[in-house]
Amino acid sequence: MSKTKIIVVGAGIAGLTSAAILSKYGFKVTLIESHSQSGGCAGTFKRKNYVFDVGATQVAGLENGGIHSKIFEFLQIPLPKAKILDPSCVVDLNDGTRPINIWHDSKEWIRERNMQFPDSSKFWNLCYLIHQNNWKFASNNPVLPFNNLWDLRQFLNALSPTNLLTGILIKSSMFDLLKICGSHKDERLIKFLNLQLKLYSQEDVFNTAALYGCTVLQMSQNPHGLFHLKESMQALSKALEISLAKNGVNILFNEQVNSLNYDSKDKLWRVFTKKGSNNFEYISQDVVYTPPPQSLVKTLDLNSEVFNKYTKKIESLPEPSGAIVFYSAISKDNLKNVTSNHYQVVDNDLGSLFISISEDGDGRAPIGEITLIASVFANINDWQGINKELYLIKKDYFLKKISNTIENKFKISPENWLHRELATPLSFERWTNRPKGIVGGLGQNPDIFGIFGLSSRTPMRGLWLCGDSIYPGEGTAGVSQSAVMVARQIIASKGFSNFKI
Repeated sequence: MSKTKIIVVGAGIAGLTSAAILSKYGFKVTLIESHSQSGGCAGTFKRKNYVFDVGATQVAGLENGGIHSKIFEFLQIPLPKAKILDPSCVVDLNDGTRPINIWHDSKEWIRERNMQFPDSSKFWNLCYLIHQNNWKFASNNPVLPFNNLWDLRQFLNALSPTNLLTGILIKSSMFDLLKICGSHKDERLIKFLNLQLKLYSQEDVFNTAALYGCTVLQMSQNPHGLFHLKESMQALSKALEISLAKNGVNILFNEQVNSLNYDSKDKLWRVFTKKGSNNFEYISQDVVYTPPPQSLVKTLDLNSEVFNKYTKKIESLPEPSGAIVFYSAISKDNLKNVTSNHYQVVDNDLGSLFISISEDGDGRAPIGEITLIASVFANINDWQGINKELYLIKKDYFLKKISNTIENKFKISPENWLHRELATPLSFERWTNRPKGIVGGLGQNPDIFGIFGLSSRTPMRGLWLCGDSIYPGEGTAGVSQSAVMVARQIIASKGFSNFKI
């Protein structure tokens, strides 16, 4: 095979994975990253003796047949060390009732949910059936949305007869499923679903696409599962970097992509970057762009009817959420009665507080100490255009409020904290270069999920999108699936045989 050059922008999990697959297949890849390290929202940072996961704190898809497992097998590199989360999360609705344990074992989870939500079995059984169809469909390597005949063939080849049955729910929400099953008046169940769905779809039960929500609600149970990585989330990035190094790919760190320009005469993309005071230009037939599509509009240096129409489409997308994240450390002896690595707690002021707790000896803190990360969703516009004084006041308020909520939950004395700091949407904007510090991808509502979503194949020849705004959505497993999809499209566009993982 002749080696064709491909430029990948962004060394988050989506960029690392797409670059690793394409370089393993034989393409010459240039990977450009504005930060000093890889990982993006699944990266880490250090404070004193502590290693904190920036955003993502758990991984799906490491099980046999999971997306990470299949990719790593193709790349011929070992999976990072991890343990299954069981329970994957303990959800406290703060209503005086017993917290909900989301167990890995399917039978245990069925017993738990029947006890917690009596008369909801029809709803859960329907979710399971839809998920089973979704999983079979996803395993058949579909391309969504389809923008040409090749894409359409991949989509049709992935379909099974049962997909045609569940397809009637393509415009339905999770609340529609509750109504079908007679559980739409169960306020406690809806409260629980709202918390869980917001984590994975950025939407509530009324606005999450049914075909998406059913799958994310099953991620914790065998034969799937959520995993806690040893060392840190950076272990996933480091493993992918090993594959890149084997195939001769050097990541160009600390280089900011300033503009993408298409040379219609030579049918090439010109990528202009800046590193310190130095400017660089790279040329390629194909560019895989992994930052949020909202960033693409400002980066593309084009003026055409196609581009202007595409710009309007991106600008019309719903605005994603931001996050406020509390990073802390504490002695293991001062954190009592912990039964899970993850908790989700309802707070009247904060809404949903998602808490991730490290393990003694897992590389995130010295022996005898652990890190504790807590995050809440935030309106990104609330942090725009404010002066430094007001910013510091808001930041101090959330630091104290989150601290107090965690102290009350786990019976912690304020003087026992070994470290505390807070990141806001502006912090994430500086760290990841994501516009306004947005996190996750597009909210997975029925109008922009699946065939109605944003395609990886853009109208501009040789420009591809990949990441948490592309099918099937956010999370390391989701963006890895999108990386596989875009790699298959590029490989097919070069006239090579159909490629699958």
